[in-house]
Amino acid sequence: MFTDEITDFAGLFVKDADKDIMIKLKSEGKLYKKDTIRHTYPFSWRNEDVPVIYYARESWFIKTTEVADRMIALNNIINWQPPEVGSGRFGNWLEENKDWALSRDRFWATPLPIWVSEDGDAFAIGSIEELKDGYIEENGNRISVSEVDNIDLHKPFIDKVLFKRDGKVYKRTPEVIDAWFDSGSMPFAQYHYPFENKEMFEKNFFPSDFICEGIDQTRGWFYTLHAIAVMLFDNVSYKNVIVNELILDKEGQKMSKSKKNTVDPFVLFDKYGADATRWYLVTNSPPWRPTLFDEDGLIEVQRKFFGTLINTYSFFVLYANIDGFNYNEDRIPVEQRDEIDEWIISKLNSLVEEYKKYMDSYEVTKAARSVSDFTLDNLSNWYVRRTRRRFWKSEMNENKLAAYQSLYECLITICKLTSPFAPFIAEEIYQNLNSVTGKENQESIHLTEIPVGGEINKELELKMEVAQQVVYLVRSMRAKSNLKVRQPLKKIMVVVESRKRPVLTQMKDVILDEINVKDLVLLESDQEIVSKSAKANFKILGPKFGKKVQLIAKEIKELKPEDIIKLDSGEQIQLNIDGEEINVLPEDVEIISSEIKGRVVESEGSVTVAIDTELDSELIEEGLAREFVNRIQNMRKEAGFDVTDKISIKFTGSKIINNAVQSFSDYVTAETLAKKVVNADKLNGGFTQEWQIGEHSCIIQIEKVES
Repeated sequence: MFTDEITDFAGLFVKDADKDIMIKLKSEGKLYKKDTIRHTYPFSWRNEDVPVIYYARESWFIKTTEVADRMIALNNIINWQPPEVGSGRFGNWLEENKDWALSRDRFWATPLPIWVSEDGDAFAIGSIEELKDGYIEENGNRISVSEVDNIDLHKPFIDKVLFKRDGKVYKRTPEVIDAWFDSGSMPFAQYHYPFENKEMFEKNFFPSDFICEGIDQTRGWFYTLHAIAVMLFDNVSYKNVIVNELILDKEGQKMSKSKKNTVDPFVLFDKYGADATRWYLVTNSPPWRPTLFDEDGLIEVQRKFFGTLINTYSFFVLYANIDGFNYNEDRIPVEQRDEIDEWIISKLNSLVEEYKKYMDSYEVTKAARSVSDFTLDNLSNWYVRRTRRRFWKSEMNENKLAAYQSLYECLITICKLTSPFAPFIAEEIYQNLNSVTGKENQESIHLTEIPVGGEINKELELKMEVAQQVVYLVRSMRAKSNLKVRQPLKKIMVVVESRKRPVLTQMKDVILDEINVKDLVLLESDQEIVSKSAKANFKILGPKFGKKVQLIAKEIKELKPEDIIKLDSGEQIQLNIDGEEINVLPEDVEIISSEIKGRVVESEGSVTVAIDTELDSELIEEGLAREFVNRIQNMRKEAGFDVTDKISIKFTGSKIINNAVQSFSDYVTAETLAKKVVNADKLNGGFTQEWQIGEHSCIIQIEKVES
């Protein structure tokens, strides 16, 4: 409202007076132009439809402009994430530094400790001891503050304190301090510095190693911490800072109650858990970028990472309980374990090294993602898959013990690396594992040190990486071509750069086992697995040869394979057109590759793979036997059998199913822990289900039998 000093508009809300002000200016001949300008405008945070107005007034200031250059210099030694906030938004704010308006006209806040006389003389009080030199007046009596019990440093008591110096009486100025000054004083104020803990604070607690807050604190907490530290200590207040951006809805809109697009975090905690919510926010995007929150993404994180981690842990626990593994045995040196154990421990050590590098540079998203990638791709989808049979074996030998130790070490390390982001599940798995082994001497995972990495075998990691690349490519090709994983194939043909050929030879058995293929053939070029032809590139040939282009195009279409090979490898060839020798360059043609019938071909990077898709009767039978085993494994779970239970199998089905099971009966019994598998006309008793395997129907019955 306009105050009484504005006589023409006293009592009017400032925005409601706009029309009257223009009328007055016009009547006095002072109106230059009347117009409406649309722009963003501040509104009350309490009432969104109430505009606010800023106006000049008297205030107490801290003269920060005197230390502006020093603030700029010291800011350059702070590690900002992202760096552009420190050099840009925050740096620009420091460059344009204005004196800090310290005082506020409020009641609830820290009173400004400045006492002023009637003639304007002033001094500041810096401690309770100094305050005790003052006095209060009650009932005509003057009482020294030093005689007051429980001195209250807040209003209204503090306003009663007076000082008398050189014949003048000093009263406290009525303002309070900007609350941001309190927050900026936090590092030393929490230790009651300098009145207590002076040496401890200066030696151990200042400056802080790390802080984080929202982007809106650039001119708030980040600034006040920095300004006060520079003025008092000529130092930074924090060495590292992560600047958090806003969390937006999945459409990229700012969340607000009015738009009804807010998300209640406590509902998310109840539905998915605090760990999954935190992990999603950390891994979805770096905290200094706006995060588009999508609940479906959170569900995916819960399913993929946490589901995989829990399944891997459950797999370990299941077999460790069966075998009584408690890690009481001496640790088997890594170099004496199987190659795949040595590989996973090397990858684990590489993960620890990479994780520390990212965390030391405050790249928290990359650190968490590296843990996720290791858990999904290396530990679960490769190591556990490749070593599963070792856990099935009944006898506990050194080979099986090495597998247990390797998986245990991976799980306990993953929990430690995960704990800063998902503290609850990490603690749960840690407690469960350590309660049995007693390998860790800390009662909580959050009291342990970050793991120390060990030896890294880069050569072995490269070998396995090449094998994985071929395997993942073949799996992708199978999926695209509807070639079932359980259907064995005759062979694959692989083209790789020469330096990788020895590696593929060494990893041949691993690759074939993973992709269910009988043979791997290494080729020096892709000429044997793809059919190549050439056609003219008219955009280039036309301007070069004009009317002769059609004749040249005809010759290119009929090129011999050896000429196409030259062009494809970057060489030029010569054509005779009407008695004239014409040079054709690689860019003059387009090389077209097409699959040869019975083969599926795909490339990724420097690797080209062809799958021979032709099936003979033996391959078909083996594929049916593998499907048969899969159905029995499902039945074992559904019937509630233990993984160690021996069974008998009876079935009835088509002649093709019968032939397939009988031909591969050893494989079927070994995979299902079956004493025997029998084709029977009648099925009775046991657990029975009817199945469709491809085009064939069958009925399977399983029963537990004595070992």
